Amino acid sequence: MSARLYQGQLDSKRKQRVDAEKKTGEFRIKESTKRADAAKARLSASRSKNQSTIQSKLREADRRESEAETAGKEANRWQAKASGYAKEELNLEIKLARAKQMEADAVERKRKREQLARERREIAERTELQSRISHSELTIDRALRQLPAPKSEKLRVLILGASSSGDLRVGREQKRIRAAVESALHRDQIDLDVRPAATTDDLLDGITKFRPHIVHFSGHSNDELIVFERELDEPHEGAIISAHAFARALSATDDPPLLILLNSCNSATQIGDLVEQVAPFAIGMANVISDGDAINYAAQFYAAVANGQSINSAHMAGQARLELDGLDSADLPTLAFAPDVDPGLTVLVSPPA
Repeated sequence: MSARLYQGQLDSKRKQRVDAEKKTGEFRIKESTKRADAAKARLSASRSKNQSTIQSKLREADRRESEAETAGKEANRWQAKASGYAKEELNLEIKLARAKQMEADAVERKRKREQLARERREIAERTELQSRISHSELTIDRALRQLPAPKSEKLRVLILGASSSGDLRVGREQKRIRAAVESALHRDQIDLDVRPAATTDDLLDGITKFRPHIVHFSGHSNDELIVFERELDEPHEGAIISAHAFARALSATDDPPLLILLNSCNSATQIGDLVEQVAPFAIGMANVISDGDAINYAAQFYAAVANGQSINSAHMAGQARLELDGLDSADLPTLAFAPDVDPGLTVLVSPPA
């Protein structure tokens, strides 16, 4: 889980603790006031010589003592709550500090990788200048990578959903994608391998066994991290992996995917590396995107793919769906592709011959 999410939980827990401590103080004051009233009533009874007044004051003292006892119990109850909140707050502070450190480490790793990449690029540019000039003179038709035409085999889509804390509707997204494909023209030309509560084992198993043309991930992410689930039945803190490790897992096959779709917050910064290292096409989200918007984009995207549209047209259809619904997130889905491919010419599903 990201530091931003932990910060939100910590702020909420801190407010609960402060409110509980305030309640504790209010009931302590009430308890003290009632005990003082009881003492005052007993003093009045001891000074009176009228039997009726004495009995009345004593009854009043008993009532005030009872009220003081009730207030004391309430104060104790709220004090226990405040102590519990304080422990949870401390635990969240520890997790927040750990998440911040992990994110800082990830930023530093990225900086070092980028520096190393820059150095390697400078060497390559100096030693291969003539080759690049010659390559740049090729025609556009020669420059474009000749991606294989859709085979008679079905398009295989690996759908990985992860929400270890249960705060995302990944099951709903998977259901909408399946429904969109099943209602499309070429529904029989697509195989879906849907894996809810996906772990890193599901990622590797799906890549090597299912050999997907498309890998779809829905869950939590940020600029440098992706969160999978662990093999646990109860809500838990997910398995945080780096974007580099995710890309390496996707590459661990003789049949790498053609398209990777990260339907998760702040994932667009990862797609450039994915295109460079793994697949010719990748899609990510440029900022935080809501559950509903992410689901609507994905459903429309796969409906268009299953209707025989190109990758670019399917992407634009998903964006159009969000804009037609009056949402502000239409520009968040971002398509990246290698310089030697054309998403407008790449069709992943075609009718059988």
